[in-house]
Amino acid sequence: MSVREEPTGRPGLDVRDPILWSAIAAFASGACVTSPWATALGAAIVVVALRWLAGFRMPALVLVVAVFIGGGLRSQAHFREARRTYDRAIELLPSPSRCFGRAIVVSSPVVRAGTARADLDFDDAECNEHVLGGPFRIRVHGVPPTLARGDRVEVAVTAAPVHLFRSEGSGDAYPGIGRSHVAASGGAESVTLVSEGSGVPHAIDLARAHVRDRIDATYHERARGLGRALVLGETDLDRDDDDAFRTTGLSHLLAVSGTHLVIAVLGLSAALRALLVRIPAIAERVVVDRWLALAAIPAAWLYGDFAGGSGSVSRAAIMLSAAMAARALGRRGSSTRTIAIAILGQWLVDPLAIFDVSFTLSLGATLGLVTLARPIARRLGGSAPEGAGVVRRMWASIATALGTTMGASLACAPIIATMAPSLPIVGLVANLVAAPLGEVIALPLCFAHALFGFSAALERGAAVICSGALLGVLGVARAGAWSGLVLGVPPPTACELATLIGGATAAGLGRGRVRWVLASLTLVTLAGLEMRARDELAPEGRLRVSALDVGQGDAILVDLPDGEVMLIDGGGLVGNPVDTGSRVVLPALRARRRSRIDVAVLSHPHPDHFLGLATTLDALPLGELWETGEGEERGGGPPLLRHMIETARSRGATIRRPRDLCGAPRHFGAAIVRVLAPCPGIRDERGANDNSFVLRIELGHRSALLMGDAEREEESSIVELDPALLRADLLKVGHHGSRTSTSPEFLSRVAPKTAFISCGVRNRFGHPHAPTLQKLTAAGTQILRTDRGGEWRWETDGETITVSRAVD
Repeated sequence: MSVREEPTGRPGLDVRDPILWSAIAAFASGACVTSPWATALGAAIVVVALRWLAGFRMPALVLVVAVFIGGGLRSQAHFREARRTYDRAIELLPSPSRCFGRAIVVSSPVVRAGTARADLDFDDAECNEHVLGGPFRIRVHGVPPTLARGDRVEVAVTAAPVHLFRSEGSGDAYPGIGRSHVAASGGAESVTLVSEGSGVPHAIDLARAHVRDRIDATYHERARGLGRALVLGETDLDRDDDDAFRTTGLSHLLAVSGTHLVIAVLGLSAALRALLVRIPAIAERVVVDRWLALAAIPAAWLYGDFAGGSGSVSRAAIMLSAAMAARALGRRGSSTRTIAIAILGQWLVDPLAIFDVSFTLSLGATLGLVTLARPIARRLGGSAPEGAGVVRRMWASIATALGTTMGASLACAPIIATMAPSLPIVGLVANLVAAPLGEVIALPLCFAHALFGFSAALERGAAVICSGALLGVLGVARAGAWSGLVLGVPPPTACELATLIGGATAAGLGRGRVRWVLASLTLVTLAGLEMRARDELAPEGRLRVSALDVGQGDAILVDLPDGEVMLIDGGGLVGNPVDTGSRVVLPALRARRRSRIDVAVLSHPHPDHFLGLATTLDALPLGELWETGEGEERGGGPPLLRHMIETARSRGATIRRPRDLCGAPRHFGAAIVRVLAPCPGIRDERGANDNSFVLRIELGHRSALLMGDAEREEESSIVELDPALLRADLLKVGHHGSRTSTSPEFLSRVAPKTAFISCGVRNRFGHPHAPTLQKLTAAGTQILRTDRGGEWRWETDGETITVSRAVD
C-alpha cells in the first residue's frame, strides 16, 4: 500500500485527515467503559495536540470530539447490556444446572486439547425443571467437531455462569461478554443433530472440519497444533510451546494474521491473473486487474471466516477490500483512509473492538509499520547506494527487516505490557530467522496442503515440508525463550497508558525541539505516575488483606506494613484448564509491582488451595514456605504438591512447619503474625480441613483472622484460646462459608465487623450455605463474597479501616 507524504516530506500518515482521527476517536472511546477518567485524559491530550500542533480547524476538531462522545455513549450502552446478560445468567443458573433443550449453532466449532466447543443459542431450555424462557446463549464444550453454523441440535448440558475472575490485573471480563453475548458455559452430556443448516457459513464450517481432519491425519504429531493455529486460527499448543511463542513475540507467525490473509488472497489473485491474461478471449475484452480486484473482496471475507474471523483478520479484510475497491475503480488508494475505514468498519460492528486483543495488536502493528518502520530502517542503514558492495546490500536488507520488526514491536509494546510481564527483546532477532520459515515456506505450503486433497502424494509432501518448517519455527521460539532476552515491565495503569498514548501522539505531531520537549515531558510524567502507583499498589506502613477472586478456592494476598508480601494459598480449579496462578495470582502480584513472595502459606493440601500456588511459586523467588506437614511429612498431598515443596527447598526457600511457628509470633514491621492452629502440629484423627493453618494478623488496634478451610473441630479447639487472640475486625470465613464452619460460639468470640467468603459462581457445593450467611447477618457482620464482588480488600493503618472492591 502506498503511503502519503506528510507536508514535511516524511513518509507516514496524513496527520491532518479528520476522518482518520474520527475513526481513532470512535475506537478509543470504548475504553471509557472501564477507565473513563484515564480515557478522557488521553483524549484531552490528543485534542490539544491536534489543535495546536497539527493545526486542526475547529469544525474538524468538533467532529472528532463529537464522535468520541457518541462512541463512548454507545460503548457504555453495550457494556451495560453485558452486565445485564451476566446478571440474568446468575439469576437463571444460581448453581451448576443440567439444562436440556433445542438450540442452534451460532459459532464455528473450535477444537482444543481434543475437545470441540461452540456457542449455542437456546430458545427455551429447561434447567433443573425450570424453563429459562427466551433466547439464552451457552458456550458448550464437548460438541461433535463436525457441527456447523446453522445446525439445529438437541442438547443436554451441565451449565453455569462463566467465572469473571475480577481481581486486580486480571482485566475486566464484561467487554468479552458484551462482544460474544456468552455469559454461561458447560460440558455437553449429549448432542443430537435435529436438522442441518445451510448457506455459506455452514459450508465454511464443513470445510474447516475437513481441513482439520487432514492436518491431524498427515502432519507430524508435534506440528499438528501449529498447523491448525496457522490455517484455522485454533490455538492448541501445549503450555511450554505456547509460553515460548509468547515470550519471544513470535505468536504472530502462528496466528491467522492480516499478513496471512493478504498473502492468501493476493497470491490467489496473482495465480488467476497469470492464467487469465493468457486467454485472448478474456484478456482482450475485460480489464483483468480490475475484475480480479473486485473478486478479491469476497475472497478476503470468505478466507477470513474460514480462518476463524479474528480481529486481525477482520482488520486486514476491511483494509484489503478498501484497497481493492479503489483499484477496481481505477483510483490510487490512500493508506490513511484505508486504515480509517478499517477502524470505523470494525467499530461499527463491534463498539467494544478496543478490547479485541487481536484487532488492537493488528492495528497497532499496522500503525507502527506505516509510521515508524521506514525511519527506523533508515537510521539503521536500510538503504544501500547504487553500486554498493555485497556486504552493504546485505546489511541494508537486514536493517530493513529490523526496522519493520521494531516499528511494529514499538507500537504494540504498550498493549503487550498490559498482558505480559516482559517485552520480547529476543524477538527482534528471532523474527529474522523464524519469519522466512513461517511466512515464506510454511504459510503457502499449508495453504496448498488444504487444496491438495485430490492427490495423496501432493498432500503428504506438503504436510512433510510444512511440518518441518513449523517445527523449525518452534525450535527458534524455544531457543529464544531459553536465552532469557526479555525486558521485564510492570503493567501500565490506565492513567499511565493514557499519558503514554497521548504524549506519544503529541510528540509525533510536534516538530524539532517541540517534539523532544514533549517526549521528555511525557517520560517525566510517566515516571511520576509510576512512583505514585507503587505507593498505592504496594503500600508501606499499612496492612492490606485481599481476597483474590480465584473461583471456588482460596487465595489471600497480604501486603505487610514493612513492604513484604505474604501469599496464603493460590486457588485451583479441579478438572478445569484455567490455571488460577497464571490467570489471577501472578497478574495481581504484577499489578502490585511485586517480583518476589516473602512468605507463602499453604493452608492445607487440597487442590483448590495449592494448584495456583504451585504455578505462582514456580514463577517468582520465594523467601519462606509455611506448610502444615500433610503435604510431605504425612504424605497427605499429591505428587505435584510434594514437588512444589521440594522445588521451593532447592531454590533456597526456608520450609517452616507448625512446630517452628506456633507460639512464636512473627514481626513484619509493626504487624504481628500469629499461627493459632494447628498447634503444636497436625492431628492424625482430623481431616485436612481441620488441620488448616489459622493465622491472626495484627496492626495496632486492628486485626484479621484467616481460617483457611477450618471447620467445627478446629474451631472448637480455637475457642479455648485467650479471647484476646480471637477478637478480630476481619474474618476470612472457613471452608468457603459451608454449614460445617463458623459455629455460633466461634462467631461470638471473634465478633467480626467484616467477613470475606471466597467461593465461585460455578461451585457444585452450594457455598456459601444459607445457615452460615444467616449467622453472619444476625451478628451484624458485613458479608463480602468473591463470587459476587470479585476481589475484596481490607486495609488499616492500625486505627482506621477501609474496605473496597479492587475492580468495580
